[in-house]
Parts: sequence; C-alpha cells; structure tokens
Amino acid sequence: VLDTKDVQVYKVTVNGQDAKFGFGEKHSFKGTPLEIALPFELKRGQEAIVEISFESSPKSSALQWFTPEQTSGKKHPFLFSQCQATHCRAIFPCQDTPAVKLTYYAEISVPKELVALMSANRDGEMPDPEDSSRKIYRFSQNVPIPCYLVALVVGALESRKIGPRTLVWAEKELVDKSAYEFAEAEAMLKTAEDLAGPYVWGQYDLLVLPPSFPYGGMENPCLTFVTPTLLAGDRSLSNVIAHEISHSWTGNLVTNKTWEHFWLNEGHTVYLERRIGGRLFGEQFRHFQALGGWRELQNTINTLGDKNPVTNLVPNLSEVDPDVAYSSVPYEKGFALLFYLEQLLGGPDVFIGFLKAYIQQFAYKSIVTEDWKNFLYSYFKDKVDVLDKVDWNSWFHAPGMPPVKPKYDMTLANACVALSQRWIKAKESDLGSFSSADLKEMSSHQLIEFLALLLLEDPLPVSHVKRMQEVYDFNAINNSEIRFRWLRLCIKSKWEEAIPLALKMATDQGRMKFTRPLFRDLYNFDKCRDLAVKTFLEHRASMHPVTSMLVGKDLKQDQ
Repeated sequence: VLDTKDVQVYKVTVNGQDAKFGFGEKHSFKGTPLEIALPFELKRGQEAIVEISFESSPKSSALQWFTPEQTSGKKHPFLFSQCQATHCRAIFPCQDTPAVKLTYYAEISVPKELVALMSANRDGEMPDPEDSSRKIYRFSQNVPIPCYLVALVVGALESRKIGPRTLVWAEKELVDKSAYEFAEAEAMLKTAEDLAGPYVWGQYDLLVLPPSFPYGGMENPCLTFVTPTLLAGDRSLSNVIAHEISHSWTGNLVTNKTWEHFWLNEGHTVYLERRIGGRLFGEQFRHFQALGGWRELQNTINTLGDKNPVTNLVPNLSEVDPDVAYSSVPYEKGFALLFYLEQLLGGPDVFIGFLKAYIQQFAYKSIVTEDWKNFLYSYFKDKVDVLDKVDWNSWFHAPGMPPVKPKYDMTLANACVALSQRWIKAKESDLGSFSSADLKEMSSHQLIEFLALLLLEDPLPVSHVKRMQEVYDFNAINNSEIRFRWLRLCIKSKWEEAIPLALKMATDQGRMKFTRPLFRDLYNFDKCRDLAVKTFLEHRASMHPVTSMLVGKDLKQDQ
C-alpha cells in the first residue's frame, strides 16, 4: 500500500511482471491509498522491484508551476516542489511518512535552456537521446532520507560559487544579490560542524525561489530552498540560513518519526541555529534572539488561544492536516525547553555535549519524544534528581505558554523595551518628544523586536502610528521582517492609509509567515474586510496551493 494524492497510475510491474492495482477510499487531505497486489508470493526478507508508471496532477499540492510571465526573467516557465509535511504523495506514489528513510537516484529531462536541481548531489548532464531540444540531469542522494526531503526545481537558473561546497542558484536577476546576502554560509557550516559533528551530505547549495515560496527556508538536503524575502541587502536575515544548515543534523539525520514529534526537528534546529549565531555574533546576541523567540511564541499563543491543543509541544494530530496545525510552537516552545534544560544542567558547553551525543546516537534514524527523553536521562545519569524536577507533562502535553520561562540576558533587548514603553505610555501631547534620533543606535534586529513588543500590546491610537511614520519613516524600509510587523501594527491601529501597502505585501510575496497574518489582520479590520477577500480571490489562482488553501480558511473562503 502506497500513499498517493491526485496521482494517476497507468501500469505497475513487480520484478517485470504485470501486477493488479487499485485505489482505496479518498481522504480529504491524506489522498488515496494505492493498493498493489504482488503477482507472486514474497517471503519476509525477500526483495522485489516495483515499477509504477504514473502522472501527477497539474493541481498537485506539492508543486507550483509558473508561466514565463510569472518569473523574474519573463522568458521561461518555472517549477518547484515543497513536500513537507505530506505532499510527496502528490508527486509520486510512496510511503509518505518520516518513519521510513530511502536513498534515491533520478534522471530529469527538461528543455535544454533550463536547469533542473534536486535535493541530492549533482551527477552530470547529457543531451536527451529521445529529443534533441531537451537535456537530462542526473542526481544521486546516497544518504537515506525521509521522502518529505525529496525536492525538485526547474527553471532558467544561474549559479555563483560562494564557498568550497556552496553554490547559490537563482534567476539571473537575483543571483548576485543572493551571493552577497548568503556569503556567511561557509562560516556557518564550519561552526555547525564544530557544534554538531561532520557534515555528511557533500554539497551545501542554496536556491532562491520565486516570491510565492511558502516558507522562509526548506532544508532540502544538498540544496536549501529559501524565500527571496531574505534579501535585505545587509545579511541581517541570515539566521534563516543558519537554521537550514542546522537541519543537516537535526531533522535530516535525526528525524521525527511522526509529525506529532515535529518539535524534535524544529526545537533542536532553532537551538543549533542560535548557537551558531552566538559563535558568530556573541552570546548576548544569542540571548537576544532567544528572547525574540519567546515573544514570537507569546504572539502565536495569543493568536491560537492558550487552550488550543495545537499549542501542545506534542499535539495529537489524528485526523488533523499537518499544514493546518503548523505554527511557531514546535520551533519556539521546543527551543524554550532546550534553553531551559541548558540552564538547568550546567550551561551551553555541557549541553552541546549532550546534543552531539544525541545526534551520534540517532543519526540515520527516525525517533519519538520518548526516545529523546530516555537518552537525555541516560546522558545526564548523574543529574537525574535535577531532571526529575522538570514538569515534563506540562512541557509536552499542556497547551499555552510553557510552565517555566528561561533566563535571558537583556543587554540588547533593553533599548527595544524602553522605546516600546515610551510609545505605549505616550499621551497625544507627548508625541512631539519622539524623533528619528530614537533609532540611531538600534540594529535592524532591534527594530524588529521593538515592533514585535508593540504587537503584543493593545493597538496604539492611530495618531501614534501616524507620528511613528513621520519620525521613523518605516514605510521606506524594505527589510521584510520590519515591514511585516510595521504594517500589522498600522492595520491593528486601523490606519486606513496602510491598507494598500499591507495588501501589496500580502500578495507581492507568499511566505506564509507574512501573508497569513497580513490577510487575517486586514480581514479583521471592518473597513477593508471585503477588499481583503476580493484581493485574495483575484490572486488565488496564481498562489501556491498550500498558501491558497490556508489563507482561504483564514478568510472563511474555503470551498
């Protein structure tokens, strides 16, 4: 039995013999099981080669197809895949579970002016012997991976070498900007190897996708996919690169066995990402990023509700679509648990010893939370009394904020807190006391945090956001993380002039972290609810299928 979703199957053979096959009952999001009857008896331990002739659907939830007009270059079409969590089955029949790992070899035939790339090492190219206008690209992934890490992109891509094992790939228009933005990749890889152990994947390339790519990044092995919203011009959003690099150990080597245990992938990856940031930019910066993560968690739990079971670190996902359950919780509640344990068990140097041993113990395997916890207890067997004081049940199985807040160095956060408090407390008559000088000592990271703090409070009066625009000119800032929070702040304060700007950001790019909250805020602002819905419906056809489905639910337009 294999998973499929919107896939047609024409023929199945087993060891060359025709096999009967049929489809089971269709499930709303899981798709349709493909049942293959083996044409001969097979004993446990015997191998068979199953060959399936199939075709995916143009509306596959794993794929986004672009016409030439939708690309930067405007000349050639473009395709990318995004399989996580359960969309690999919408490309080809497979055991679509992270509990199973596989190696793969692929040959991809494309028009010869285009390039194909996969989540594998590049293994050469040749003219297509069956069609001289096409070219065949070969790929091999010799490290066993879960099938959600199978990935494919086809487009008019160019590359720049930015390190001994790293090429950046993008359309011509963005390739040089991308090479500059991600130049720290090799330093991050070296730091990660020092923290987590050898990098086993060979190449580490980066691919910049069209703006509709639904995530900040996707850790496809040998070829991280990233959103162009990271191209701030000053490398300030490179923590996403550190995050995807970290997945080469946590997630891609040690993998969650089911999506309930997604925090094992993401909590550890955020932990490693911030350890890399700490090495490169200092321990105060690591604490600042960690505190920003705690605020992000507060924000998510305010949105989802503190009794919502999807805010459990280990949720029950029976009959729940993982795309619907997706949030910052596994990332930031997972990180908070590890950061709390680091402080409890003797600090960063002690805890990295555990992390390295954990990766060594479970590399190439898929595990659940219980496996992680048992290993933690065996590694820290001299500190069982300390571990027993942890409220494991609340951490894992209670909704809302964690039972304990870790300690954070406040050095870099204090300026953000002080300025946000000035704005929160300011009366109409105090607005003259603000000036552009307020920001002159603040980094872009601190501006993000300043705005994030304001978003946790009740909306500011519209007079305040107008004054903020006068003195700080946030509308002129193109850094996506700053712009996103600024526009949310304006819409929450019901500043009508921000409506077209927020709609533009929600549709010019499709990173769900930005697009969903912007559409949600616009929908909740009575003045522009109808316009938000109308704009979504106009753009729906050209949106990524998962983004379109989730924004549709947010705006109560789901068909």
